[in-house]
Amino acid sequence: MKIILSNSELTATINSFGAELISLKNNSNREYIWEGNPDYWGKHSPILFPIVGSLKNNSYRFNNSIFHLPRHGFAREMNFDIIEQSNEKVIFSLKETAATIEKYPFKFELQISYTLTNSELKIGFNVINNNSFSMPFSIGAHPAFAIANNFESYELLFEKSENLIVSKLENDLISNTAYKLPIENNSLPLTYSLFENDALIFKTIESKSVTIAENEIPFLKVHFNDFPSLGIWTKSQAPFICIEPWIGYADTVENNGNLEEKEGIKILGVNQTFETNYLIEIL
Repeated sequence: MKIILSNSELTATINSFGAELISLKNNSNREYIWEGNPDYWGKHSPILFPIVGSLKNNSYRFNNSIFHLPRHGFAREMNFDIIEQSNEKVIFSLKETAATIEKYPFKFELQISYTLTNSELKIGFNVINNNSFSMPFSIGAHPAFAIANNFESYELLFEKSENLIVSKLENDLISNTAYKLPIENNSLPLTYSLFENDALIFKTIESKSVTIAENEIPFLKVHFNDFPSLGIWTKSQAPFICIEPWIGYADTVENNGNLEEKEGIKILGVNQTFETNYLIEIL
């Protein structure tokens, strides 16, 4: 089911499958979200839960048992229920099923909300632990923004003067190799060569917003105050750029397989709720 939110400035379309944002347009009908052409990448803005990235051997241990999870978890491939809806806001809910328990042995509720306010779309994440024991999880966003013109006419503007350390991937895992990505005046000009080794992964980042500029004119800003990690990604010759706020990331090559000891994991206490959000602002 597709849900449409609108106000005087923006129209957002969200698919209940995956609670995925599939369109965000301004009142001039400019589309900001990648169309999802499967020739490049068939997603738009998937929700990453209960893991971000890949697990070593696609598996982990919990309570001395082995479980298997695909890259980025299962939420993006499931139907969410709608528990609240108005012209400018919708809240989706996903709870455990027999199938999820086999992969992730926890009772949970994941609520994803979308709220339009003026020229901003706020995407809220609520993770609720319904177990009598602590629940480890990661969660992340993966919005892909449409690039209409030559890729190299775009740049990313970081909020702060950054010492950008990129963790390199090795077989989809975080390797022991990292390198510094030089930027000038907080600007990273976009080139496809940046992504020859897959995503740019920043385990830690000082900035709490990144702006996309086209021919030096900013047009969209992603705010992510509570997210310690960030991924930036595209595919060769693809007309999109992903700005991905994360809580957690892929396993390291040295990961021991214990979910509770996974680098970057969040541990949610009994009957507790974790709440956070990020914003897409149209400039």
